[in-house]
Amino acid sequence: MERKYCPECDSALDRREFLVQAGRVAAVAGSAALWANLPRVHAAPQPNSAAETCVKQFYDSLSAAQKSEICFPFEHELRHRISANWSITKHTIGSSFYTAEQRELIRQIIRHVTSHDGYERLMRQMDDDWGGWEAYTVAIFGEPGQGKFQWEMTGRHLTLRADGDSVDRAAFGGPIIYGHGEESKPEANLFYYQTKQVNEIFAALDSKQREQALIERAPRENQVPIQGPGGTFPGLPASELSADQKELLERVIRTILAPYRQEDVDEVMAIFKATGGLEKLHLAFYKQGDLQNDGIWDIWRLEGPGFVWHFRGAPHVHAYVNIGIVS
Repeated sequence: MERKYCPECDSALDRREFLVQAGRVAAVAGSAALWANLPRVHAAPQPNSAAETCVKQFYDSLSAAQKSEICFPFEHELRHRISANWSITKHTIGSSFYTAEQRELIRQIIRHVTSHDGYERLMRQMDDDWGGWEAYTVAIFGEPGQGKFQWEMTGRHLTLRADGDSVDRAAFGGPIIYGHGEESKPEANLFYYQTKQVNEIFAALDSKQREQALIERAPRENQVPIQGPGGTFPGLPASELSADQKELLERVIRTILAPYRQEDVDEVMAIFKATGGLEKLHLAFYKQGDLQNDGIWDIWRLEGPGFVWHFRGAPHVHAYVNIGIVS
């Protein structure tokens, strides 16, 4: 299968850039002490969760030669890199580098970090975008069972993580990415249903709200730092929505989280609540990239003190997600 590429897919951002910018904003706001005193978020995957158990089994199955190629210290720079299209290590899952049993363990990890629908949807996305999940690559940071660790999988339009809550106050273990390269028509994209649902909110806004929510140009898709309570967020504050409009927004949040395992969803919601919840969220739509000039805005963003979900649906989907608490 021929692989398609786009310039945007090759853009990369070091996660430290997120944290540095977030730290600066929090310091300006004088709020670092507030965040430091927040309790640990316990609604999170644990080292004995299903995916993490498979990660340890996978790690234990690796030979010394394999570990030298795909295992790194926990704070290695590769764990902090973010891109919509890259290979975190050089050996693809389907290569002879891995045994059949190891490939099956990787598949089980993917299954356990996703919901049933999410697993089926992401498997199809990987088939469409890179010829299948076995074309992707994985790495392990730290040592499962011996302190902090994280499993990470990368490839075109996808970053997944499993860390057993090794990265405190960071949902999913850090920023994640999803997408789909389908461009024949918006409706054919596997994630168009999210755009369709979020645009129901726009349709429900009055003229004044629409004017505030609709912005000419979007920021770069990978500009998703967690800003904390002193941040500046684009678009319409959710606090100005009516009860019915807020209900639509809550439904959107449930929908975009639905592809992921319940433990990660629970951690997202715990962080969301700890950082102000719906009342602190902002909703932005962007005129840029209206694929069919139909007023169904294909680029949109949900952002608050600890929540950034940037969805770029034109010309195809890249979604960057970063949810956590700055300290």
